[in-house]
Amino acid sequence: MFYSYILISEKTSRHYYGHCEDLEIRLKRHNAGKVRSTKAYLPWKIQYFEEFPTRAEAAKREKFYKSINGYQWLQSAGII
Repeated sequence: MFYSYILISEKTSRHYYGHCEDLEIRLKRHNAGKVRSTKAYLPWKIQYFEEFPTRAEAAKREKFYKSINGYQWLQSAGII
């Protein structure tokens, strides 16, 4: 399975959107400072995720989160 996910920084309340195959390992990489775009905002926790059968579907959903329609949907659903 593949995941699209939203992380929130416990330090700054900043959001990060991504997709991966193993959510637990990916979160550990973020919190170990091994991801350049997130290491300045440690620690991170999972705020929301969705599961998909293919990487393409997970990537498409991540792209949706980053769009204006996706952002509005996330806000209206109370996710962010």
